[in-house]
Amino acid sequence: MEKIIERNKTKLYIADNEENSKIFEYFSNSENFEVVGSANDGQSVVQDVEQLQPDVLILEVVLANLDGFGVVEKLKSANCKMPKVFFVSNLSHSGFVAKAIQSGASYFMVKPISPENLESRILEVLDNNKSQAVDRQLDERISNIFISIGIPAHIKGYQFLREAVKLAVEEPDIIGSITKKLYPTIAERFETSSSKVERGMRHAIEVAWNRGKIENINNIFGLKIYNRNEKPTNGELIALIADKMIMDG
Repeated sequence: MEKIIERNKTKLYIADNEENSKIFEYFSNSENFEVVGSANDGQSVVQDVEQLQPDVLILEVVLANLDGFGVVEKLKSANCKMPKVFFVSNLSHSGFVAKAIQSGASYFMVKPISPENLESRILEVLDNNKSQAVDRQLDERISNIFISIGIPAHIKGYQFLREAVKLAVEEPDIIGSITKKLYPTIAERFETSSSKVERGMRHAIEVAWNRGKIENINNIFGLKIYNRNEKPTNGELIALIADKMIMDG
């Protein structure tokens, strides 16, 4: 089996029981994917996936020696990266669909299927996962800054400020409409009022300043911009942290 490295492509493995699969032909010519291997024997699929570590596994339920569900179970217990699993099968019973989803599969499609539709579903799942990963990373980075400057996680202002920074990263211009747009947007998400959002943020900043960790703020941003007698406004702190997030990528 020849493996061609395509760094800009998503690695895909096809486990199907059809010798001349249209799926294989389609993805072999795709600009988005690199087919790293294929097999119609479940045991071989497990060995190949462990070795090749594809990002996506297109998996038929009915395979020789080990069915698709058995493949998933063995991969879960193996010490390897688990690919995103997309079941494609002639078996349309609701029980099979439910079992596939319970096993952790991303999708179950009943044959005959269009390779174009399958590609669309795969790209949707991958894009969603990337967005979630970016959101988690951004949450962690913002939380680390808040902890460093002394904003405790248990107060409401912490949550309000974190959401505000995320909004400012996504839409920097929102800082110019802090009372008309930013506060109301956060208030709606937390089912509260704009005035409570504003007060909660102000309280969080005051807590941080009372804890005397102003030097941490200056260290984080590499500038001596605040002292104990100077507190930033809500908008100033949100914009400062959002700018750092954007500049740091």
